[in-house]
Amino acid sequence: MIEAFPAPSIVPLEHILPDEPLLMMGAGPVPIPQKVAAANSIVINHLGETMNRVIEQVKDMSRYVFQTSSSHVMGVSGPGSAAMEMAIANLVTPGSRVLCITNGYFSQRLAEMARRVRAEPTILEAPRNERMSVEMVERELQRGQYDVVTLVQGETSNTVCNTSLDQIARTAKRYGCMVIVDAVCTLSTMPLEMDNWQVDAIITGGQKGLSSIPGVSLLAFSEEAWAKKIARREELPFHWCLDAQLADKFWNQKSYHYTAPVSGILALHEALRLVCEETLPQRFERHQRCSEALQAGIETMGLGLLVEKPHRLNSVVGIVVPDHVSADAVRAHMSKVHKVEISGAFGLNILRIGQMGEQSRAHNLFRTLHSLGSSMRAAGADIDLPSGMAELERKLSAPR
Repeated sequence: MIEAFPAPSIVPLEHILPDEPLLMMGAGPVPIPQKVAAANSIVINHLGETMNRVIEQVKDMSRYVFQTSSSHVMGVSGPGSAAMEMAIANLVTPGSRVLCITNGYFSQRLAEMARRVRAEPTILEAPRNERMSVEMVERELQRGQYDVVTLVQGETSNTVCNTSLDQIARTAKRYGCMVIVDAVCTLSTMPLEMDNWQVDAIITGGQKGLSSIPGVSLLAFSEEAWAKKIARREELPFHWCLDAQLADKFWNQKSYHYTAPVSGILALHEALRLVCEETLPQRFERHQRCSEALQAGIETMGLGLLVEKPHRLNSVVGIVVPDHVSADAVRAHMSKVHKVEISGAFGLNILRIGQMGEQSRAHNLFRTLHSLGSSMRAAGADIDLPSGMAELERKLSAPR
């Protein structure tokens, strides 16, 4: 009987959410442009000519962002991790030998996904807080017969960047491996050339560098990966929703797979359009300039960065918290007093500030750095906030 389950008394969202929106400056999601937000409020039929036109443009723009001519670009209804799982589920088969290059939490997740599809992952771990070297990878490839290599471009968890990704991917191809790259926090913030670097699958989430909404992701397969692995695959993948051949019906054959997240795709369309309008070279320059200015301001203030510059990821900046200071107290003060949100970490005593998409704007940097410095002081840190702010301004004002 319905009467046995009375309707709960629920307070409206305005009673739960902050009085004013928080500036999202953590490791994602990031602030979204108004045009992306507006597109996300629209619902259309998930099939039909209008959606077909939208999908064709999403694919064209995605090819530009991925720097590929591949016809196998598709969206994924889910987080970046779902796109990761789709790449694994379609290129890794039971018994496959997978070399999983790991720098931290998210690169290890790729190994876990390979294990779950009954593959045989081998973890090759980079030195602590360092990028993976090409020499280490080649030595391991010489020792074993591997089918697939997985790695991240930017390890969000500890802010390490695999700056030799291009050389690692080409080396893996020389040994006959498929190459899967997680670019969740890096796509459109720094160079990544799928075709030129010989990468077979690249995945990303919408909610980071692209400045779109969470929950709709992108994945590109190379023509070689599709022809040799996906088109010839005889056994069914473990995941129905993440079966690339079924997804291809919607993304390339104007047919039905499942009901697509139409509002999210429209938001992604606008996010990609803004990337193309800015152009990748200008976008890369903006991200690098803003991130390096923020890093300089943080260091001038008297705080340390977790990762040395040759290994450092610019998309997410890792800040060492002084031993006598509570990272949680700093974050709570920033959120409550300054309405700025940044991220903690996965067991590390660090704070992380994102520099992806709309986060990399001068007005956001000034507000965030001031909030960080003020909150560090409130938590007991001895820092020089005026010098940090002056250095940020100097770096941002320097001739390009």
